[in-house]
Amino acid sequence: MGTIAADPSLSLQIGRGSNQHGAVVEEINGLIKVYKDEYVERPPMVPHISTALPPEFGVISKDVSIDKFTNIWARFYVPKCSNSGRLPLVVYFHGGGFCVGSAAWSCYHEFLARLAAHASCIIMSINYRLAPENPLPAAYEDGLKALLWLKQGALNGSGEEWWQGMCNLSSVFLAGDSAGANIAHNVAARSITNSLKPLILKGTILIQPFFGGEARTDSEKVQSPQSALSLAASDTYWRLALPGGTNRDHPWCNPLAKGWTKLGEMRLPPTLVCVSEMDILKDRNLEFCAALAKAGKRVEHVVCKGVGHAFQVLGKSPLSQSRTLELMAHIKAFIS
Repeated sequence: MGTIAADPSLSLQIGRGSNQHGAVVEEINGLIKVYKDEYVERPPMVPHISTALPPEFGVISKDVSIDKFTNIWARFYVPKCSNSGRLPLVVYFHGGGFCVGSAAWSCYHEFLARLAAHASCIIMSINYRLAPENPLPAAYEDGLKALLWLKQGALNGSGEEWWQGMCNLSSVFLAGDSAGANIAHNVAARSITNSLKPLILKGTILIQPFFGGEARTDSEKVQSPQSALSLAASDTYWRLALPGGTNRDHPWCNPLAKGWTKLGEMRLPPTLVCVSEMDILKDRNLEFCAALAKAGKRVEHVVCKGVGHAFQVLGKSPLSQSRTLELMAHIKAFIS
């Protein structure tokens, strides 16, 4: 999911304010306003930055276009030196409740550069279309299009040799946080119907995956000051992202909803789920892990103690920074 919000007290505000576009009908403070005429405003809460990185990161970053018509693009992170041959490729989807966020957000730029160096992998961070202008499944379609773009580049030998020469396309992982983790899971489920060879999908890495449901879990009823995602904001994101006429038990929101395709029928790769102890999504994340295991899927999970939603990109405290290093170590072990 989620949210990338600087203010952990994120609140839903409906019907407040008006301008030439009419009244505000949906709002998450500081992140998004939707007006009566469907005009969408996204205040620049988080800076968008260039690909430049300090030399001490030891990582090269460049942007590439995937689809100019829909403006899908990716930011690559490539470690400068490697003594281990070709590196695994992590295809990453940013969070933001499907409605906000960018691969150029400063918080993601630093986190993913550090992760690429720490885990010795190449990261391809996808800038996908956002809701409500492009409701689901647009983000899933963009994720699959990115994989097919990779496949085509590998088959015809064209593309950006500056990263392809170091990339092991037989070791591809789909990853993301919050809404991005939801995207990674759904793209993995969809990709089995498409031949991706020579790409080989080895696993998914889901950081605080943004799932929901009509019934409330215990962790959803408690708002921790350490968490950047509130229940009100979560509900708003889902109203804006899901297709019209659906609710939070739609399978894109609630993969465990009764009556939907069982996880056991999906050909999913091994999965790592990273859960935050103080996150309202904790219970849903743990239930998802249990359901995967019961369905016979390979799944492992780690609970990051004392931190909330999006701590790895928003947290500035010593505890958040320590937990971020632990998270990177788990991801590195899973990739290896």
